[in-house]
Amino acid sequence: MNALVWFRNNLRVTDNAALLTAFRDNDAVMGVYCFDPRQFEKTDFGFRKTGSYRAIFLMETVQDLKTQLETYNIPLVVGFGTPEELIPELIDTFQLTSIHTQKEWTTEETAINTALKSRLNNDCEWHEYYDQFLFHPEDIPYTDFKDIPKVFTEFRKKCEKLTDVRECISKPKKQTKHFDTKEISERYRFPTWDDLQLQEPELDSRSAFPFKGGESNGLQRLEDYVWNSKAIKNYKQTRNGLIGTEYSSKFSAWLANGSLSPKTIYWEVQKFEQEVTKNQDTYWMIFELIWRDFFKYISLKHGDALFNLGGILNKDYTWKSSKEEQKQWIKGNTKYPFVNANMKEIAATGWMSNRGRQNVASFWAKELQQDWRIGASYFESLLIDYDVHSNWGNWQYVSGVGNDPRDRKFNIERQAERYDPNGKYVALWNS
Repeated sequence: MNALVWFRNNLRVTDNAALLTAFRDNDAVMGVYCFDPRQFEKTDFGFRKTGSYRAIFLMETVQDLKTQLETYNIPLVVGFGTPEELIPELIDTFQLTSIHTQKEWTTEETAINTALKSRLNNDCEWHEYYDQFLFHPEDIPYTDFKDIPKVFTEFRKKCEKLTDVRECISKPKKQTKHFDTKEISERYRFPTWDDLQLQEPELDSRSAFPFKGGESNGLQRLEDYVWNSKAIKNYKQTRNGLIGTEYSSKFSAWLANGSLSPKTIYWEVQKFEQEVTKNQDTYWMIFELIWRDFFKYISLKHGDALFNLGGILNKDYTWKSSKEEQKQWIKGNTKYPFVNANMKEIAATGWMSNRGRQNVASFWAKELQQDWRIGASYFESLLIDYDVHSNWGNWQYVSGVGNDPRDRKFNIERQAERYDPNGKYVALWNS
């Protein structure tokens, strides 16, 4: 039997359930990644779903995955087209008997699954794996996703007490059977910038980090942050920084497209705590991984409400939608220099600090009272570390329609005084 691993947001060899299971249960394995044109079209809010910064990070990641898989004699076929168009051709051409992929549950992803399944013959088996969590869904102390609590602290404490993190899944071995993919190389190829209707971005020298996609780069960042600089020893103290490479881990970029798994990070932190030191700062890295899990479980619980104007709380607020306010917010031309600096950073780099994200979102939704989904869609387009659950969940949280029990509003001037007391960050991006 020959299997196909359909890579989505699990673009790694390490700790990949779909890849290892396909390899273990079949005679030979090949992989596919589809650059779906729909992911580069404009959304209802007028932004390209995947902008240039996300696109280049993704292309680097897929190229790195292709290189990594070659060491196992596993070909990765890369195509520009929809999965429902490309994958059935591969299955027929190479007589593949099963598809293995990461489990997805949000609207667009499940619609693609349905369209693809409708074009498969009944002999092709379908296998999905929950493979993006720290705490596996089968292990959490909730028998139904509907039981997931509204408040993060309750979720965190119960999971920490009752749930163990699974060990990382081993890598496959080098397979002996070889697929000849030369004949399809013209039909299946990496997209060009013209295909994506995007411009290749240039690196801004002010960038907080020189991000480069791919599992190998993600693992190197993990090595550098935990072991070489040992910056993790001070993570909680520095995580709200604004300038430089070491104030935060930057792991979120690789976590977002699955070129690093949360379990890989978790067990590396555990090793550091055993061999070097264990403190509140090292724990806080795990704390943030649990936050990431929480938003995924909230998404599983509430489904499409993640994208509704009233949010998961079904709040009936009056939201505005001013094109002029949107233009000035995006340009970084508001009354707050701190907001302006952060908006200019994301526009120039595809990155913004966590502290910055909370402030610009609070300003947009709470002060200007603009439709929070416009902000979420803009972030979706630009952010290198865009994750559907974290992005839309966090925007709901800050906007008062999500999981914040206090429905707080940021005092932006005070935030700037606290986190940029010397004005260095504002000066860097507003100069």
